[in-house]
Amino acid sequence: MLRNLLRVLVFYGVVSLILAAAAFAEDRPANPAIQEEVWAIPITQPTIAYVVRPAGNGPFPLVVMNHGVSLNQRERSFFPIVEFRDAAMWFARRGYMVVAPSGSGYGAAALDEPERGLYSSFYSKIGSCDNPNFHDAGLAVALLDKWIIDYMADQKLIVPDNVIVVGQSAGGWAAIALSSRNVPGVRGIIVFAGGRGGRVGGKPNNNCAPDKLVAATGEFGRTARVPSLWIYIENDTFFGPALSRRMHQAYTEAGGNAEYHLLPPFGNDGHFLIDSADAIPLWSPLVSQFLDSRH
Repeated sequence: MLRNLLRVLVFYGVVSLILAAAAFAEDRPANPAIQEEVWAIPITQPTIAYVVRPAGNGPFPLVVMNHGVSLNQRERSFFPIVEFRDAAMWFARRGYMVVAPSGSGYGAAALDEPERGLYSSFYSKIGSCDNPNFHDAGLAVALLDKWIIDYMADQKLIVPDNVIVVGQSAGGWAAIALSSRNVPGVRGIIVFAGGRGGRVGGKPNNNCAPDKLVAATGEFGRTARVPSLWIYIENDTFFGPALSRRMHQAYTEAGGNAEYHLLPPFGNDGHFLIDSADAIPLWSPLVSQFLDSRH
């Protein structure tokens, strides 16, 4: 127990220094009305999260932001605690408390349990491409989101009936999965390049069982009643336009409520649109309109 606690404290300290350095290095001055922190959230699955929020005690409307996944141990060791920093700051400046949980087996934990334990059993793996389990992989992260929402509500930190869940890539897939559960208080779902099983073997547009992914999307759509906004990009090499359109069609034909937008090419790979500050002017009008409609 002590060893694990020390790991958390060391990780907290390292990430705090990273955040401080990033804030110092920004070209623009820090907004004094916004504060950034790293929290250890004591939920059923203890979770480290990047938190950015307006200054003060709240309560605030909540945004939960889910990151993608990586099968590479080294990549998991240094991402994704600040992956969404610019996007998270954008939401915080609109008055939201943003919680971006780090998946089990990411950060310092990736070096300790690279291919087993919490990472493999809880967060990410879909199994063999011959018979991938997209459905349960999405619901596993959706469950983590629900625990976070419940914890924040119990602590009186948020407006409990004003929650938005955002996700990119596998995190977007988790947001789609969460929509099927119609969690009380969740007013909207925002998906950036959502999906699973993209770029198999590192090859662009080489998807793991795309027909099964589309079928699983339809399964989630059958029970989903939460309005959602889906944003995909033309030059996404993980989930290209043809596949994302099929997913949206399966979801809405099954009964899901999703607004689909395909943005023009961005950078070398549009899959990582949300990671870039330069992309905010491209997606923020769509997101602003969606958020306003949820109020």
